[in-house]
Amino acid sequence: MTILWTAADAAAATGGRATRDFAATGVSIDTRTLQPGDLFVALTDLRDGHEFVTQALEKGACAAMVSRVPEGVAADAPLLIVDEVLPALGRLGVAGRARCGARVVGVTGSVGKTSTKEMLRAVLGGQGRVHAAEASYNNHWGVPLTLARMPADSDFAVIEIGMNHPGEIAPLAVMARPHVAMITTVAAVHLEAFENVEGIAREKAAILDGLEPGGTAVLPADLEVTPILTAKAQKVDAKVILFGSDKTADFRLSSVTLSRDTTVVQAEARGAPVLFKVQSAGRHFAANALGALAVAEALGLDLAIAATDLGHWTPVVGRGMRETVVMDVVQDRMAFDLIDDAFNANPASMAAALDVLIAAEPVHDVGRLAEGRRIAILGDMLELGPDEAAMHVDIARHPGLDKIATIHCVGPRMRGLWQALPRRQRGEWVEKATDLAAHAHQLVDAGDVVLVKGSKGVKVSLVVDALRKLAQAGASLSQGPL
Repeated sequence: MTILWTAADAAAATGGRATRDFAATGVSIDTRTLQPGDLFVALTDLRDGHEFVTQALEKGACAAMVSRVPEGVAADAPLLIVDEVLPALGRLGVAGRARCGARVVGVTGSVGKTSTKEMLRAVLGGQGRVHAAEASYNNHWGVPLTLARMPADSDFAVIEIGMNHPGEIAPLAVMARPHVAMITTVAAVHLEAFENVEGIAREKAAILDGLEPGGTAVLPADLEVTPILTAKAQKVDAKVILFGSDKTADFRLSSVTLSRDTTVVQAEARGAPVLFKVQSAGRHFAANALGALAVAEALGLDLAIAATDLGHWTPVVGRGMRETVVMDVVQDRMAFDLIDDAFNANPASMAAALDVLIAAEPVHDVGRLAEGRRIAILGDMLELGPDEAAMHVDIARHPGLDKIATIHCVGPRMRGLWQALPRRQRGEWVEKATDLAAHAHQLVDAGDVVLVKGSKGVKVSLVVDALRKLAQAGASLSQGPL
């Protein structure tokens, strides 16, 4: 395996001291996923990572980055001793970025960061070696960890950058130093920490503070706050590519056609027609995919190849992945479709997920009921600020919502929606996801299409897990794109 960090290189990068020689083939912050050869970084979060150093070394870590020698660790243990672990990880990330000649793409936005990162992995992967985090590592430790893991011979890197509070994006963008920065969209998210959407736009635009000289900003054209984004781009002297449906867009959506598991997109790239598809249903996926093509152009890549490679992308678990749960080992038609979108929720992503469910077609005459149903299981949307109650109730006015047969609600905030629904659509309201997961078998029937959507902290993923377990032993549970 490729050596990422020698003891000497890691010590020089962090300003630390290695107690003995080592060669790291990876970097890990979690003993549960640590691989032999990893450098274990003893971060402090809910638990102090120093408590796990012994376990990490036993699992094959080549060394551990620590700010002190943990109790019980052998005197000759391989350690990289630094002043403070998190800042040292930041310095390791900066060094990883500095030694790599990759062209770097930074991605931020209120919705769609992780999906777009994965689209870019597919698009860029057809034209070079791509480095990107396997998970949504977009915060103060995730960004430097991603950079520290970057092989020096990467051709491209995609760095996801997120935030919860003002002032978080700019330092991470400066660390990543992208050649291209993409903002997927700006929406009413994290309003507990921001006065309004304009404030969110200014924070998202801070990704441009890290742009390399001559860099490009890929920005949404359709937003009320687009002028805030373009003004920031002008201030930092960035090239601008706009994408979206607006007539001002350089990459403009012409039409979007949704089917069960694909989105077919007709667009124009600077006036030239472009036709592509993604293996997932959703207009929001079409917009993000078009933005990914704009990034490819900014990097000087072949757009025809990039458009073709978009077809290799599928949503990841918890972010719109669609699966078929077969409940009878003999009759494979005895199945329902499960849309797992349980990782995150805000008004914009909730609307997009509901549109996908509304467009889905249930199967009739296969279950206990004559007609297959569209069913939504919706959990609280968190961090929306003082207007959160109204935002939950507003879901009841979503266009086409009457096509959903039953809507179950999870969490105190969703009680407002539950009360606003017509009685014919009103399913159960429960305080906790565990209350619904306990009788998941009573919620669905063969032929149904079931959407589970909510903020991660509400744990509606427990309902997803319970629904998956309805698959009979020996029956298939096939995963496919949404």
